[in-house]
Amino acid sequence: MYSPETITFVAVICYSLAELIHAWRVSKISALAFGDKRRPAGWAMASPFLRIAAFCGLSWGIITLYFLDPKIHKGNEIPDAQKKHLVIILDVSPSMGLDDAGPQKDQARRKRAAEIMESFFKRVVVDEYKVSVVAVYNGAKSVVVDSKDLEVVRHIMEEIPMYFAFKPGKTKLYSGLKEAARIAKDWNPKSTTLLMITDGDTVPATGVPRMPASIKNLLIVGIGDSQGGKFIDGHQSRQDSSTLRSIAVRMNGFYHDGNKNHISSSTISDLTSSDMKNSFDELGKREYALIAIAIGATVLALLPLFLFYFGTFWRPGVKKSVQNERQITTFQR
Repeated sequence: MYSPETITFVAVICYSLAELIHAWRVSKISALAFGDKRRPAGWAMASPFLRIAAFCGLSWGIITLYFLDPKIHKGNEIPDAQKKHLVIILDVSPSMGLDDAGPQKDQARRKRAAEIMESFFKRVVVDEYKVSVVAVYNGAKSVVVDSKDLEVVRHIMEEIPMYFAFKPGKTKLYSGLKEAARIAKDWNPKSTTLLMITDGDTVPATGVPRMPASIKNLLIVGIGDSQGGKFIDGHQSRQDSSTLRSIAVRMNGFYHDGNKNHISSSTISDLTSSDMKNSFDELGKREYALIAIAIGATVLALLPLFLFYFGTFWRPGVKKSVQNERQITTFQR
């Protein structure tokens, strides 16, 4: 099967031959069309080339659209390849069940984490994201990867006691970051936002993993009372805000104490802001074909009008002033 470019080339050759025949015919009556000078206005000399170029764009656009598969528009949908990624690293250790979170310090930490994420989802365009959830306790497990169903994510955060999937032990928070890095390593650069929700209990001071180029932003949300805390597993469990803040700084991210306040709108705006892109970078063959059709059809439609009114300054017939003088002379006689 021939390509649109090949068919367009043949069509343009035929059209150029037609223009040569038209130019030969015009030259035969040039005195009638253009007067004694036998030539049009200077700019009109380029009209054959303008017509050829316009016909080339118009024919290429139509033929290209004919060969392309039809595209169905359902609204402001975003292609999967252009969607951004949100990876939630969720601390599911038993300490997240302690009830010292919230403004009154009477909520379970897991419940507070779900409220914060619900507030986050209400203030972002969720359709732009594919959401992944990584559960972390004494290790890390990918629960869901690139999900488009927000109800699945809500159910994971609110209903499933995922610490049963791990062996009892100390919380290895950095293993969650390593698992998130593994998931995101093949994604587009700066397309991923990491959101870690944890009480920061028993977090080591060293061992921060290196993130791939796909990670654009990191937000660590601390849950739980950072002063008093609750007793569990032989120790006093409280939010280690200083360590969490230190991790965020080392990874060029943000830290937010979610025990009293939801994530601020300004922080969400910084996390979800997109890099400015050139509009032409997103144009495909279909869009260029439509542009070529629009330009080519406009030139072919308007060029005859410009040629009629401005193609030559010679006008056949008797000038009106001379005609008036003749009428006056006749009247006087």
